[in-house]
Amino acid sequence: MSGSEPTISYAPTEGHTFDPSDPRYWDERALRGEVERAFEICHGCRMCFKYCDSFPILFRAIDAQEEPDPRRLAPEITEQVMDACFQCKLCEVQCPYTPREKHAFQLDFPKLVHRWKAQRERRRGPSLRDRVLGDPDLAGRAARASLGLANAMNRVGAHRWFLEKVLGVHRDKLLPDFAPRTFERWAVSQGKVAAAPPAEAVLFPTCFVQNNEPEIGRDTVEVLEHNGIGVRCVQGLACCGMPAWEHGDLDTLRARARQTLDVLEPFVVAGSRVVAINPTCSMMLRREWPELLEGRDRERAVALSGLVADPCELLWSIRDEPRFRTDVRSKPDGPIAYHAPCHLRAQSIGFRARDLFKKVLGARVVPVMECCGHDGTYAMTVEGFEPSQRAGARAFEGMQAPSASTWSTDCPLAALQFQQHAGTKPMHPMSILARAYRGDPFPSAPTQERGPGGAP
Repeated sequence: MSGSEPTISYAPTEGHTFDPSDPRYWDERALRGEVERAFEICHGCRMCFKYCDSFPILFRAIDAQEEPDPRRLAPEITEQVMDACFQCKLCEVQCPYTPREKHAFQLDFPKLVHRWKAQRERRRGPSLRDRVLGDPDLAGRAARASLGLANAMNRVGAHRWFLEKVLGVHRDKLLPDFAPRTFERWAVSQGKVAAAPPAEAVLFPTCFVQNNEPEIGRDTVEVLEHNGIGVRCVQGLACCGMPAWEHGDLDTLRARARQTLDVLEPFVVAGSRVVAINPTCSMMLRREWPELLEGRDRERAVALSGLVADPCELLWSIRDEPRFRTDVRSKPDGPIAYHAPCHLRAQSIGFRARDLFKKVLGARVVPVMECCGHDGTYAMTVEGFEPSQRAGARAFEGMQAPSASTWSTDCPLAALQFQQHAGTKPMHPMSILARAYRGDPFPSAPTQERGPGGAP
């Protein structure tokens, strides 16, 4: 390193912030100092070499220099590092230097990436793909208006070629079907909707359950009610905002959050638990909204965050109460291969699906803690499809335990990834418990399902 330049301090710079309401968040020079500091820390540590391509790209670029110094990296290298991050959060989970660990370095690499992308988004504006993939609620409405044509066209090669060329959605990516009837419409038809408290728990079904797999929501309601939990549904909820925030669209995230906060506010004031089915969405409501929103919305998000629960987390919390039920009528024939999603691990709430499988079903559980690589919309993109397979390879191998008769994951998008690249679609834990309570049979071996370009 040149003697004219001081070494990079590991301590936070004056531009250190993760709060978009802080003017420093949007200062390009302040961000650059924090990026260089983070790159220097990660270059010296290298604990996170295995998670995504961001760190190998960074390490190779620095190692190729005659005098290793992240300040000398070309801007295009920084962009490559940032774009290779797909927000699995595992580097933050494992990093010893984070605010979570109360470390003086206050390093949170995923939040730094979000800050970088938010600044880029403000400079450039969203692309067409960003707008489409960032609004799953709109996509769901459009698909239902097509009366099933959208699902059929997603299996036509010429249409997939068109999607790849126009939107950058990989032609071989297995895409989820859209349900003809939303979860919300089912809830209304069953008298499950409440406009106001009281409710012990209110369901945040997530846009995926709302638009793609409402049966997961139905199973969740069935299981919670079977265990004496008074769960109600509401109308008018929006996406948690993560698909927009993936590429730095803070304005859309805040608009979606405000809509949901308006609907949930009476229940939050009454102290109802808010049950979010997808771990990404529960992470957003629990951890991200309190830091990303502003003004009164931030105050409401803080109040909401303490009431958010994963469905397995809520069910596990009543395990010592008389209403907790173990009266199952069927069980898997063998062990359950259970994938713990990255965004569940990021919340530090334990692996309650695993615990319930043991307690309720008496099952042996084979845990898989590796990232599956799907990570929001990343695996759908042209540039992310192949890296997502590499990132998920260890998870695919782990789920293929010879003795496992049933596969499970809390994340519906992870289930798609396993279906395409490991040949089996895992069931949501709530669906497994619902099947056991009902007495529905379990397969003696994982069902092999192929997707476009997929295995087994």
